[in-house]
Amino acid sequence: MNERYWKKRGEWLEFMPGRTVLSDEIQMEQWLRHTLRVPLHLFKTWKSTDGIKTAGDRLRLRVFGAEHGDVEPADEPAHILYEDDACLVAYKPAGMPVHAADEAQNKARSSLAHAIACHYAWTGQDVRVRHIHRLDADTTGPVLYAKTALSHAILDEAMREKHIQRHYVALVHGKVTPGSGTIDAPIGKDRHHRGKRRVTPHGDRAITHYEVIATSKDHNGQETSAVALTLETGRTHQIRVHMSYKGFPLLGDVLYGGSSEKLNRQALHGRKLSFSHPFGGQLIEIEVPLPDDLERLLLPV
Repeated sequence: MNERYWKKRGEWLEFMPGRTVLSDEIQMEQWLRHTLRVPLHLFKTWKSTDGIKTAGDRLRLRVFGAEHGDVEPADEPAHILYEDDACLVAYKPAGMPVHAADEAQNKARSSLAHAIACHYAWTGQDVRVRHIHRLDADTTGPVLYAKTALSHAILDEAMREKHIQRHYVALVHGKVTPGSGTIDAPIGKDRHHRGKRRVTPHGDRAITHYEVIATSKDHNGQETSAVALTLETGRTHQIRVHMSYKGFPLLGDVLYGGSSEKLNRQALHGRKLSFSHPFGGQLIEIEVPLPDDLERLLLPV
């Protein structure tokens, strides 16, 4: 995607798409719909409420109106890895869900959504909490959020079209062989265990690429492999299911055959997030090192 100039001016988002685009209403609509990827419902709303303005070589869209937050803030803000007026990336620690799964979690204000709401409150931003993707509660790593309805729509579409890349590292039992490869095995629900997934011929297609990046051995001779993984599909528990299916369950992942002897959570970390900026189009890459509990498991004993 080509990079674009953009700037926030009060409640307006300003672009400079060129005088040729702005000289013709049809060309301007095509630029908004097909270059910027504005969804039709937003475009129609702006048209009916004077939310589109031009001035010389400038195009302005009413994007940044104040919003009422729908999540109560936590007592402490999230750890922010990247932020601008369109989006932010926050770090999710182990044990914290992306959003509340029940009323108890909501009352405790213990999710990442609550921590994001705290960040917005502390920094004086009237913004709704809009996550673009999720991580399992025990998985660590970056989570992408949109700060406007427009950036939310653009990033949601990018996610559906697999233009947002997420790279993971897992620590698994054993020495993985071969050292790299692709697991192409369909995943569906386990009929005998609610909340569990399994490889099944009648499941949805799931593709995982992996490469061993490190190995270690403890004083008992038990081997651990650190495996870098990328996903072509985003099935629930995909990495956990595929690595268990291959015979190398994640450390701590008792649901899929791993042992909790060394770790009381699944050893899975989102190490890198890559996406095109929803307004500017430039590539944004966020890399996050392994958390301490996983790093220690790779150290020689």
